[in-house]
Amino acid sequence: RARNLEIMSDRFEALMVDQINVKNKRVFVRVDFNVPLDKKGNIRDNARIAKASPTIRHILKKGAKSVVLASHLGRPNGQRNAKFSLKQIVSEVEKSVGTKVTFLNDCVGPEVEEACRDPKPGTVFLLEISAF
Repeated sequence: RARNLEIMSDRFEALMVDQINVKNKRVFVRVDFNVPLDKKGNIRDNARIAKASPTIRHILKKGAKSVVLASHLGRPNGQRNAKFSLKQIVSEVEKSVGTKVTFLNDCVGPEVEEACRDPKPGTVFLLEISAF
């Protein structure tokens, strides 16, 4: 399954995103969307989303087939809890990135694999947190 991975170097030195050819590739990006929320689930400070957005837009502009975003939110201690779901930040990510974001209710499994297998070019996915 590693055929779409870009080999960074023989010494594992990280490259800047603008040094990697992402054209027609599915790109997985680990982002830090652990934003502070108020008691109603509203985002109090979107700085972490705003800081990641230029990278996501750059990847899309360079022709990536899709971008798959993974993050965490809070500390759910392995239990499903709506207050820690990334679903509640989708609209803010869409606003910041400037495109529709498809939320996937898990981070692994057949539904995620099917959705990510051959998406429409320019698709952005946000996976549910892996800590559930």
